[in-house]
Amino acid sequence: MNLTDLTKNDWHQRAAKLRYETRHFIDGRYVDSVAGGRFKVVNPATAQVLCEVSAGAAADVDLAVAAAKRSFASRVWSRKAPRERMAVLVAFARLLEANAERFALLDTLCMGKPIRDMLTIDIPQAATNFAFFAEFVDKIDGSVTATAADAFHYVLREPLGVVGCVVPWNYPLLMAAWKVAPALAAGNSVVLKPAEQSPLSGLLMAELFVEAGGPPGVFNVVNGLGESAGEALALHNDVAKIAFTGSTEIGKRMLVYAGRSNMKRVSLECGGKSPQIFLADLPDLDVAVNYAINGIYGNMGEVCNAGSRLLIDRSIAKEFIARFIERGRHAYHPGDPLDPATNLGPLVTAGHCQRVKGYIERGKSEGAKLEFGGGAPDSPGAFVEPTLFSGVDNRMTIAREEIFGPVAAAIEVDGIEHAVAIANDSIYGLAAAVWTRDLAVAHKAVRDLEAGVIWVNCFDHGDMTQPFGGYKQSGQGRDKCLESLLSYTQTKSAWIHLG
Repeated sequence: MNLTDLTKNDWHQRAAKLRYETRHFIDGRYVDSVAGGRFKVVNPATAQVLCEVSAGAAADVDLAVAAAKRSFASRVWSRKAPRERMAVLVAFARLLEANAERFALLDTLCMGKPIRDMLTIDIPQAATNFAFFAEFVDKIDGSVTATAADAFHYVLREPLGVVGCVVPWNYPLLMAAWKVAPALAAGNSVVLKPAEQSPLSGLLMAELFVEAGGPPGVFNVVNGLGESAGEALALHNDVAKIAFTGSTEIGKRMLVYAGRSNMKRVSLECGGKSPQIFLADLPDLDVAVNYAINGIYGNMGEVCNAGSRLLIDRSIAKEFIARFIERGRHAYHPGDPLDPATNLGPLVTAGHCQRVKGYIERGKSEGAKLEFGGGAPDSPGAFVEPTLFSGVDNRMTIAREEIFGPVAAAIEVDGIEHAVAIANDSIYGLAAAVWTRDLAVAHKAVRDLEAGVIWVNCFDHGDMTQPFGGYKQSGQGRDKCLESLLSYTQTKSAWIHLG
């Protein structure tokens, strides 16, 4: 049976039979924490404890980094014939697809993602990531430069060594793939620290890498809290790079940790407050409204580049908001994430749920108009209804801070220049969109918007050729794309005197 044909009851039956591996994966095998500590993982849809996972600390990170360092020094992966390394990553991508049921259940149970999103978005895109970077393994080349006749100069591109990957809970499998795939393709060894809320899919990834033919010690996973395992990994002197996706606050700490240790390289993909600019001459109002709804309510709004600020030309604002209300209040319904009909699961934790509700109360107290939502269904889970505020001023808290929940803020603007000024009035610069029929206006907006990803007459489109990353406090560095792969390498210059 095709997994997309399974019913809610089918998924619950499979979930009841699922067994969890909860130890660290180090040097090709599962191991308990050195100190024996464990922490609880809670299903946010039910508020019930799902399992207890080994709690990593500095000693466990030391073991994982040592294993990665040994594997790198042995050259068993870093200097494996490129086509052989490619074959392992291709086989790994196929194993991700073959284990779709397990991955879907693990991330859905840990963080509440609707099961249909796992099957149609996260898993296929994660497999595509590994297949894409596998294709580049034998295409990482150096160069020979033009020099005087008495010299021969060439430039090599080599892997960095041990790479630490610290990833978030909103896309546990996919964000790990964004970091791990290019790091491995470039020949590095990896230590992954998943988010403590969603650690299980990362462990399965590492196990399947060895099953695909990857050498033990090349891909290791240490579970644990950010302030223990994450900090220890970022401070480790044998880690050559930290690749991080998460909040801006923690991203700043990663830079400090790099400076306090060995000046390791750091790539950051952090917070966002992405604006969508809807001009009066947009091609199709209905299409634009649908994109606006999906851009903020998809994945429960727990998306770094969520289109949370709707910058609407004043001349069309009344009609735009009316259509958004008509469709948006019914488009996403909180429900059981194991039900294939559900498109809005719970937020990741009860604490985060309360944080989002606090922003909703702040929006009301600061004078924004609550058009719909703001509440929660009668459920023990961490649910929040899709919410829309109109009459928002860009100085309001809900327009300036990243909420990371299904809360949209509609701001009226007067033309493109005003819209761009409002859009750029933010500490963030991850993504933005502009909707217009005017090609010149579109190009000028792309030029003037301070964001790493710009969409025109669409939102959240792209493929593996698209560099993904931000300006300002949304971070630095890029995921996906060839640029990402090269960021896990370094150059070596060889100058040979022939005289």
